[in-house]
Amino acid sequence: MSNIIFLDVDGVLNSKFWDNDHQREISEGKYVDLSAVKLLGTLVDRTGAKIILHSGWRFWFDESMNPLKPAAEFFINAMANEDMIISGVTPDLTTEEIRKAKIFSLVKADEILTWLKENPSDNWVVLDDLDLNNPEIQSHQVKTDPEVGLTDQDVEKAITILTRRIN
Repeated sequence: MSNIIFLDVDGVLNSKFWDNDHQREISEGKYVDLSAVKLLGTLVDRTGAKIILHSGWRFWFDESMNPLKPAAEFFINAMANEDMIISGVTPDLTTEEIRKAKIFSLVKADEILTWLKENPSDNWVVLDDLDLNNPEIQSHQVKTDPEVGLTDQDVEKAITILTRRIN
């Protein structure tokens, strides 16, 4: 059974702190912090996990995971430089109201649980800066601080979640 990382991007692989110091990169469509991508690579290396994108960024790719925007191309290349690929995406359960109000946290938990029903795994972790309001998800979530993004401590917590034995 594979380890799974459900990956959000904003607030995980970038942060408000990073954004403030990297306006030029952002203006060039480089929306991810390469040091955070490197930390994610450490997590993947140590756990052998597959990455499932559950971020709104999943809409920046076609069905074959080819990037549709320059930012998505930069992201996928940054991942490839750390020997990572996106293995899949969660289903889209948003409604027009959710998209207009930008309250994706209302459906993210259901999207993850729907994916898991179709692809059962006991060893999974969610990397997201939002509270996903679901007790099952909460026990598997590493909630990053959107001010700083993914940290060494977050990676260690994720490794603990992925390697704990479920009875």
